[in-house]
Amino acid sequence: MTKRVLIAGFKHETNTFSIQPTTIQSYEARGFKVGEAIVPYFKGTNTEIAAFLDGCAKHGWQPVLSLAADATPSGKLTKECYETIVGTILGDIEKAGKLDAILLNLHGAMVAEHTDDGEGTLLERIRAKVGPGVVVAATLDLHANVTQAMAKYADILVSYRTYPHIDMYDIAAEAVEIVKRTLDGAVKPKVYLARRAMIDGADHGRTTSPGPMTELLDRCAKIRSEDAGVLSASINAGFAWADIPEVGPTAVIVGDGNDPRFQAYVEGLADYIWETRDYRTVKYFTVADALARAKAVASVGKPAVLSDAADNPGGGGYGESTGLLRGMIDAKLENAAMAAFYDPEAAAACHKAGLGATITLKLGGKIDERFSPPIEATGTVTHLSDGNFVIEGPMLRGVGVAMGSTATFKIGGVEVVINSRRFQNYDRNFFRAGGIEPSERAFLAVKSSQHFRAAYAPIASEVIIVDEGGGVMSNDLTKLPFTRVPRPIFPLDGE
Repeated sequence: MTKRVLIAGFKHETNTFSIQPTTIQSYEARGFKVGEAIVPYFKGTNTEIAAFLDGCAKHGWQPVLSLAADATPSGKLTKECYETIVGTILGDIEKAGKLDAILLNLHGAMVAEHTDDGEGTLLERIRAKVGPGVVVAATLDLHANVTQAMAKYADILVSYRTYPHIDMYDIAAEAVEIVKRTLDGAVKPKVYLARRAMIDGADHGRTTSPGPMTELLDRCAKIRSEDAGVLSASINAGFAWADIPEVGPTAVIVGDGNDPRFQAYVEGLADYIWETRDYRTVKYFTVADALARAKAVASVGKPAVLSDAADNPGGGGYGESTGLLRGMIDAKLENAAMAAFYDPEAAAACHKAGLGATITLKLGGKIDERFSPPIEATGTVTHLSDGNFVIEGPMLRGVGVAMGSTATFKIGGVEVVINSRRFQNYDRNFFRAGGIEPSERAFLAVKSSQHFRAAYAPIASEVIIVDEGGGVMSNDLTKLPFTRVPRPIFPLDGE
């Protein structure tokens, strides 16, 4: 009999320090596909949903399509938003009738107004509806804050092993194969979990240079190669910008059955996360030091790439902090560009003024008065577009992006790509949507903290990470107002 497998995606990385609520409109602005609309949007892309669809075709399963919802990281989901999407998934499960498995594309760091554990609550409700006989598998971001509820109610949890995340398809394909073995009766997967008293660790999951994360992944690979009962092994660096009780790095093993050796594996991995807690493979620069370094190495065609890490929309940053931009303008940089700068009002003003117009704008600093004030500057509108493009890759290759009304505004020698929807810049087409070829500039500033490396490191003279406390993504966690994490905890309480 044909196996029936429900596919759903519900993703969000919630920065609880952000004052921007996450609503249904937040999902519609980035990605909200329902039912059959899922197939043409994801088919052929480097995404988890694409792998789920291909897995169903490979194994002759009948896919039952629910929804795929993804929003740019921001503050807590409103109760209405969360319950609407969860209600749709649960309703689709009920309407589907008999199911053999459920494939979920989750993030693992979702917080709503009424639940600290968005994914755990979803999985608990799904399990209550389908009972123990349906296989429930979920893919996770490696920045998941994996909770006890997630481990309890899912049969299979598999996390990315790359940061920047370029293995989304591969990880989902791995999860599909474990589901296949389970449905065939060959294995009985169970999730094992361990954590230590830490908010952040494993070098925040960085895999672009040797360090704790790559060492931990090597240990996971060794465990898998030596023990056939280990179906999957994941290291989650956690998402530190969430003031919740179950925050921080975790080790996860999917083992075949109930055996204490699997728990011993995750405890050993968690011990190593703790032992390497102080190790960092990146250095953070102030704006002044970053610009001095950039000037020393930059050239047209081999740009210095400046990461505005503390204002990364990919972790809940507003994308409109002005500290680095102000520094670039004051330094009188030439052949310089920044993308993507979130300011719908400024983008609208540029479109109203028209191409080639010289106008004065107040840029940024509009959302949260705790951070940098607006920049008032006179410049020229050099490009206008609808902000639509397809990601070149490698991360999320083939996925469409709609930045909304987009304008490029040139202030002296600095061009700013201003967009009307918040996006992290992890693809060169974020600049091209603003009429800028990034390989032809000497300085590139990106609103991103790590994902940009996949696209920009190959053309960079040097990558320089800027963090001067100008946003809710600051890496100095001791400056953030944590009140709900268990204490003592590293790094808030030292050793």
